[in-house]
Order: sequence, then structure tokens, then C-alpha cells
Amino acid sequence: MRLFTILLLSMVLTACTGTPKGVEPVTGFELERYLGKWYEIARLDHSFERGLTAVTADYSLRDDGNVKVINRGYDQDKTEWKEAEGKAKFVNDTDIAQLKVSFFGPFYGSYIVFGLDKQDYQYAFVAGPNHGYLWLLARTPQVDEAIIERFINEASQRGFNTDDLIFVEHDQAGDD
Repeated sequence: MRLFTILLLSMVLTACTGTPKGVEPVTGFELERYLGKWYEIARLDHSFERGLTAVTADYSLRDDGNVKVINRGYDQDKTEWKEAEGKAKFVNDTDIAQLKVSFFGPFYGSYIVFGLDKQDYQYAFVAGPNHGYLWLLARTPQVDEAIIERFINEASQRGFNTDDLIFVEHDQAGDD
């Protein structure tokens, strides 16, 4: 849980629900299709995820209509799984992929889907409140190189430092 406490503090210290310059949320977003398990394919480094492999995010609908978020990753150094539960809610209309996520009380951080496989919902490009937060998520632990190239190109065009991307390994931790 300490890992995710750091996540929360990091979000509080940044412009929590801001939108990075050049980033626009996807419109025509369908939450029902986005729900479920996503694998983290690439990310920019942050202390709250440092050293984690096999990172996943699982989204489900809460009774109050918001989204339940379970982030999970394997800490190789400690040989244990880390997990945190949060909630997300839309900032504006539910068909605009701009949410705010909280893992602690009233403190929220931006979650902006700026790229999405709208046909099959198989990959998503996600930004946080500024250019220091970036993720490539997919429904499978590996994706086609063309998707990675597209992600890097689109993120770079929007001002993200894609040279610092970490590509997440999913095979060494096994399933737990």
C-alpha cells in the first residue's frame, strides 16, 4: 500500500486534474467497452510504479455509477504483488474519455484517453495531468509493433518525452 500512497501524494503535488498541452480526450467513448482488464505495455517512470512488472489495471462499474479501479503489479525485488483500489469518475460527459481517478479520499488525478482502438477497444493511449504521465494499455500483454510506433509518434507529437518510456515485462512474474 505504501507504493500507492506515494502515487496519491505525487498526484496531489501535480496539477491533479489538468490536461497536458496538446492532449485532447477521445470522443465517442463507450465506458462499457472500456471496462475489464488492461495490460500496461509502456509507461513513463514514477516512484509509485518503479520496479514493477506485469502491471495491469482492471476497471469495473461501481454501484454508484462510477468506475472501480484496481491497479496491480509485481515487485521483483520483494517478490510480491502490489495492489491498490481506487475510483474514477467522468469530468464531463460520459462519451468524453476524460476521467479523474482517486486512490485516496478527495484527491484526484487526471486520466485522459487520447488514443483508442475505437473499433475493438484493444489498446489505449493514456495521459495524466501533465507531460510526465503517460501509458500505453492493451487487452493483451504484447501488442503489434505498429501500435507501439503509433503510440510513440502520437505521444511525441503531443510533447511527451518518449525516449524515457519503460516497456513493461509480463512474463517473469507469472500469474498469481
